[in-house]
Amino acid sequence: MSLLASGISKSFGKKNVLNNVSITCNKGDIIGIFGRNGSGKSTLLKIIFGKINADAITLKVNSKNIQPNQVIPKKLIAYLPQQSFLPKGIKVRDSITLVLSDIETQEKLFYNSKIAAIEKQKIGTLSLGELRYLELLLIGHLKHPFLLLDEPFSMIEPKYISLISSLLIDLKKEKGIIITDHYYNDVLKVTTSNFLLKNGNQIDILSKEDLVLHNYLSK
Repeated sequence: MSLLASGISKSFGKKNVLNNVSITCNKGDIIGIFGRNGSGKSTLLKIIFGKINADAITLKVNSKNIQPNQVIPKKLIAYLPQQSFLPKGIKVRDSITLVLSDIETQEKLFYNSKIAAIEKQKIGTLSLGELRYLELLLIGHLKHPFLLLDEPFSMIEPKYISLISSLLIDLKKEKGIIITDHYYNDVLKVTTSNFLLKNGNQIDILSKEDLVLHNYLSK
């Protein structure tokens, strides 16, 4: 499977947020997107997902043109937003049956040791790490071939950063993944390629040193 999102441009008023940005994501890829707050990282993911209209975009899956408004009904791309999407008042076990319809997949998550330990807790009582790990498990076990993840590492406990890193590496065997996060060290450990958004433009990033060179990180 291959996802191509090319020629992406977006302005808000007089501010040019994205200027002809292009991404190719294949099964087995984890693409990292860096950028300061307001650089357009989340906007880019929402455009690819079809949640925000672009000023210009060409979207293809397996070389076939796809309209952004077809992404959700065709179940091509799953999106993990920064804010939790699960109702705070339901139990962890119920969230699994709410999101996943396949019985075999549900059972797989029920037998996950980390989930089994919290299955009777309500979503609103979980730590940030527990919640993010659960959400990523749910999103990752949908049938969608591509995942867009907005800050899966931010503000969570170190042990869950490790768990999420391992989960991403496992998921890329069957999916293509695009990820944004300020936790650059954790992103660089799992990604296959990276780029920086700066002043609306796309800059390839090969190492941490490139992030310093382009003033995303201080020396």
